[in-house]
Amino acid sequence: MPKPIRIEASVACANFAALESDLRQLSSGGVDYLHIDIMDGRFVNNFCLDFSIMETIRGICDIPMDCHLMIEEPERYIGRAVAAGAEWLTIHIEATRHAQRGLQQIREAGARPGIALNPATPPESLHYILDDIEMVTVMTVNPGAVGQRLIPATVKKIGDVRRLLDDSGHENVEIQVDGNVSFANIPAMIAEGATMLVGGTSSIFHKDYSIPDAINAVRKLVETPGRAQ
Repeated sequence: MPKPIRIEASVACANFAALESDLRQLSSGGVDYLHIDIMDGRFVNNFCLDFSIMETIRGICDIPMDCHLMIEEPERYIGRAVAAGAEWLTIHIEATRHAQRGLQQIREAGARPGIALNPATPPESLHYILDDIEMVTVMTVNPGAVGQRLIPATVKKIGDVRRLLDDSGHENVEIQVDGNVSFANIPAMIAEGATMLVGGTSSIFHKDYSIPDAINAVRKLVETPGRAQ
């Protein structure tokens, strides 16, 4: 039976002049998670969001939060991220010397651990942390900025990660896709095994759609005939 596909909204792409309105539309539209990007200006060039934003969001709506730490030495902030409301917490394998320890810290802090792979990082880097993860984030663009074009080779990489997980007995590990998760790209991402879709300016916050209409458009792509949800 196919795994359920979860729809996420990338809060970095919201209209911060009307954040409460956007969050209420996301809630009424039924998105499964809010994706919170936290950047430090070191691991990536930009800065984006912070833990106070997460606390503000929690005061407005109760959509579960998935926090993506794009920061060097992410283990320094695991406790703060979970305290701010992260239910999922993802760190980059490229950003820490001790990935297994960081993943263990996430679980001990009370969140579900994920590991993110940059476009050029091979799936084989997961081999010795498979027992420590509940999600792999396949970056289909280089991290650090919204609105980028998909790197074509990363679509096949989704399938490579899925096969690695399945062949090693880790079928229940989720595959999240982050980067140009557009209406056009979603079907191929799902076909390769993606189970969590982070929608930004190319889908959930598309300039030509209202938020509810965009969510419905994504849901139609997800709920295709023959998929058991």
